Amino acid sequence: MASFLLFSLLTFSLSNAAVQSPPTAFYLPIRKDPITRQYYTTITMSTNIINVVIDLAGQFTWFSCDQYNSPSYRPISCGSNRCKTFKAPRCISSCDGPKRPGCTNNTCLADVYNPYINWVYVEGYGRDRMNTPSTDGQFVLAGYDIKSYAFSCSTDSEALTKLARQTLGMIGLARTKASLSRQLSLAFKLPNKFALCLPSSSENGLGDIFIGGGPYIMLPVIQDLSKSLSTTPLLINPLSTAPSFNIGDPSDEYFIGVKSIRIDNKVVSFNNSLLTIDEGAVGGTKLSTRDLYTFLHDSIYRPFTAAFVKAAAAKNIKRVAPVSPFEVCFSMTTANGSVPYVDLVMQSESVKWRFYEANSMVKVNNTVSCLAIQNAGLYPRTAVVIGGHQLENYILEFDLVSSNLGFSSSLLQMNTSCSHYRSFRFSSP
Repeated sequence: MASFLLFSLLTFSLSNAAVQSPPTAFYLPIRKDPITRQYYTTITMSTNIINVVIDLAGQFTWFSCDQYNSPSYRPISCGSNRCKTFKAPRCISSCDGPKRPGCTNNTCLADVYNPYINWVYVEGYGRDRMNTPSTDGQFVLAGYDIKSYAFSCSTDSEALTKLARQTLGMIGLARTKASLSRQLSLAFKLPNKFALCLPSSSENGLGDIFIGGGPYIMLPVIQDLSKSLSTTPLLINPLSTAPSFNIGDPSDEYFIGVKSIRIDNKVVSFNNSLLTIDEGAVGGTKLSTRDLYTFLHDSIYRPFTAAFVKAAAAKNIKRVAPVSPFEVCFSMTTANGSVPYVDLVMQSESVKWRFYEANSMVKVNNTVSCLAIQNAGLYPRTAVVIGGHQLENYILEFDLVSSNLGFSSSLLQMNTSCSHYRSFRFSSP
């Protein structure tokens, strides 16, 4: 908390420094909660410093307004252009009590969703000033004000159930016009793209959200890693996967086209049609910060785990009793070299996303590690959900201009990671 408070105070100081030139990109830090293992960041709304859980599938920002205090807060009126842009289905007209953030009538409706309890709360949209620091890819630079950032207040304390204790809501990065990245990009005429570098721990530093594009510099590596990303198309699922939506809306989540899966360069045999989004909008592969680990359709999970166990045995890695919630665990005391690596093969044989031990396995005690993959059952909506553990220590760039996902190789293989501290620079050299 202390590092986030310092970050926010320095951001405020930077924003009040000299005359500003236009930003080329924005930056927010990422911390991982050790208990819930959720990723969260800190935003500054007017004079309020707020921690919010990061949600790749979240449609907008929402947080508790119980202690929110701002003279510049305004509700977004029902029927306004912004309300139409956000496709709000109806209006708030039953708010009793004194007028306050989160309680104003004739306000554009927002369906606040907590995915950890799978519950929707009917709230209203508002807008206020947000201050966000800029970056050159290496340093944290001056903060900039967005005078009319749209978000929703939560007036029900139960909406915070199962969120990390130090957080007050969630910040959405989905493919919507109310997402953090879209609002910042539009306000400052930046490319509509953002990148994540999710840390495996916050003990030795913070991860990154970049908005507007690179460069991406991860010390001690000096070069701009945005230049060396592999790319694969972002796909559109034709039917929304959100908890509430308008008929005909496509999904706001991020899907990619995995064609096959390999373990130590050997193809895992299963019904590959599961990797395609079918006419009923079922199947395919998506990325998720909500899920701690990767989930596979049962018809993929079973041959995958069998192939992994076989490849591990070839390296003298002995299987041991399962440790909940994992089914496939190993004694690492017998390991002869590294564990098998996993490749997700994309649109061609040359485009592969490789996962090494740090992402494919999770350590449960000093001698046992388990395969960090779980069974999604026979009837999941999405066949492959790549969870947070597998996304850590990669640079992931969501380019909504070209509709591509850019991904680095594992930063751990480059002697760096997504856990670091960035220096503040009050002015450009």
